[in-house]
Amino acid sequence: MKNLLIIPFLTLGIIFNTFAWQDPPHKISKVVIDAGHGGFDPGCHGVLSKEKEVTLMVAKELGQLINTFHKDVEVIYTRDQDKYITLNERAKIANNAGADLFISIHCNAHPKKTIYGAETYVMGLSSSEENLSVAMRENAVILKEEGYEENYDGFDPNSPVSYIMMANYQNAFQDISLHFASKIQNQFTEEIKRSDRGVKQAGFWVLAKTTMPSVLVEIGFLSNKEEEAYLNSEKGKAEITTTLYKAFRDFKMEYEKNN
Repeated sequence: MKNLLIIPFLTLGIIFNTFAWQDPPHKISKVVIDAGHGGFDPGCHGVLSKEKEVTLMVAKELGQLINTFHKDVEVIYTRDQDKYITLNERAKIANNAGADLFISIHCNAHPKKTIYGAETYVMGLSSSEENLSVAMRENAVILKEEGYEENYDGFDPNSPVSYIMMANYQNAFQDISLHFASKIQNQFTEEIKRSDRGVKQAGFWVLAKTTMPSVLVEIGFLSNKEEEAYLNSEKGKAEITTTLYKAFRDFKMEYEKNN
């Protein structure tokens, strides 16, 4: 049955190939900030907090910084409260707004409680089982949605075949997305000395469906007791949001200069 469900997903290539011919924006005037999870979907969790809570806090503070220092930029949130938004809806919000940049904020988890650090993803074929497992975990929420087989074109979040097929339809913004992701990781490591887990590629549905430069940032591991405490501290919150803002600021300045 799973193999049959994947067949409609092939038709998605027509959509992605259409996106691939779009020209990149010349200015960054609209940015969509996506707080991962929400509502009945808590995401991963630690002892102190749930992913949906941390991501919403960081998303709103990042948006406030952008609003404060960039009056020429409109900030759009996929959610600004504890509410569940489907992966399709998140991408649709960005696409319908004609956004120039999409930033999805998440927290990580790992069975090994000693794992820590920040990593940033762009849409692509997973180069390791670990990258694939992160994408599978983030995409698995669609299984809680009624009629997900039809709504997601037969995409099976638990099937490696689905991810291979998805990676064939990368859009024209991958290089720009990789550049922005590198800015984020450089800020994490150089400015606040976070453990650098690198820029990675994996098949996140929400990135595959957006039609602009897009990244998904895993800001830290809630499964690590020390890192969870840091992410929930005033110092940690300020450093994470400021770091993401500086990456956005530098990327916007460099991007618009080159265009």
